[in-house]
Amino acid sequence: MAINKHHTPMLDQLESGPWPSFISGIKRLRDEHPEERINKMTNDLLGQLEHSYETRKGYWKGGTVSVFQYGGGIIPRFSEVGHAFPESKEFHTLRVQPPAGNHYSTDMLRQMADSWEKYGSGLVTFHGQTGNIMFIGADTEQTQHFFDEINDYGWDLGGAGPCVRTAMSCVGAARCEMSCTNEQKAHRLLVNNFTDDVHRPALPYKFKFKVSGCGNDCQNAVERADFAVIGTWRDDMNVNQDEFKAYVGRKGRQHVIDNIITRCPTNALSLNDDDSLEVNNKDCVRCMHCLNVVPKALHPGDDRGVTILIGGKRTLKIGDLMGTVVVPFKKLDTEEDWEEIVELAEEIIDFWAENALEHERCGEMIERIGLVNFLEGVGVEVDPNMVNNPRESSYIRMDGWDEEAVKWFDRQAEAS
Repeated sequence: MAINKHHTPMLDQLESGPWPSFISGIKRLRDEHPEERINKMTNDLLGQLEHSYETRKGYWKGGTVSVFQYGGGIIPRFSEVGHAFPESKEFHTLRVQPPAGNHYSTDMLRQMADSWEKYGSGLVTFHGQTGNIMFIGADTEQTQHFFDEINDYGWDLGGAGPCVRTAMSCVGAARCEMSCTNEQKAHRLLVNNFTDDVHRPALPYKFKFKVSGCGNDCQNAVERADFAVIGTWRDDMNVNQDEFKAYVGRKGRQHVIDNIITRCPTNALSLNDDDSLEVNNKDCVRCMHCLNVVPKALHPGDDRGVTILIGGKRTLKIGDLMGTVVVPFKKLDTEEDWEEIVELAEEIIDFWAENALEHERCGEMIERIGLVNFLEGVGVEVDPNMVNNPRESSYIRMDGWDEEAVKWFDRQAEAS
């Protein structure tokens, strides 16, 4: 049965550029999908979107939609113009947790797509900014049916609202030669430990875990995660001089100087007369640039672990914040090491939950109360590696500096 398609001249313009358009995808569902329910739903979705463009106003409002035993994981969307676009008057989004490292098989993807076309609109986003698979467009009744079906074959809802959100991790050691830790294990341990806090929102605001296996930070953890785990190393960078000389021979000394040596942010690299590379490892800040340019010759060192940064976030109350280093380096070799990282996360979330204001992210709380008070509250000793330029840091007071330095050296001697 043919449907009465909405006239969408403004949306049509979004298909005229050189890049693929999400409008084209919705139109394919409207025009080509074999199920009439999806044709009608996406048609009215396009109609409402065109109406929003015409009036310069959004017509979606929130509400309360959930599945049994869960307090979050669904983003309710009810239309304020549902009388004009009845087939899309309820268009809820279900957040579903992806596997660590986003490892999917084609069978998994087909299975989820079939279930979504059975109960929803067919629109899927891989992935939302929090890391979830976003199944966009279901009415209230079908929400429970879809969740029950995918839950039966192993999928779980992600976070929505003031809760611990779905974690993200890079593909890491599964296929990346720069990996410095077990990203998938860190991801699963943290998420599994905080499952209740994912499903039952009871926190001041959202709290995100992200895990990147090296300083490239492919998950944008430093600027997007309240608890960022970044793989790193603390010994000397591994250098294969034969491979590096071969690279210089192919590209020329000037190319290497312009594209590697002079681009080191701390001037830790120098090119010797025999085309070998000299690395001042003390000054290396693990920015990964040189390793990315010559991956055959340069690799992370052998003494590997992670750096933990707290408080990254995008703009809200006080603007963007980068994560603050709280644990400069931690080995993750034994089960005890892994337990300690989970315990640290528990301490931080508990302290933040007790001391943050409503709608305040962890980084915003640290800005308000000060880093020293935060570290004392979570039981972490102050370490000089937490700051780069103490005289320029609003966190640091210089009175008592000498006494604190003595304490730090004493702790280092005791640990060794």
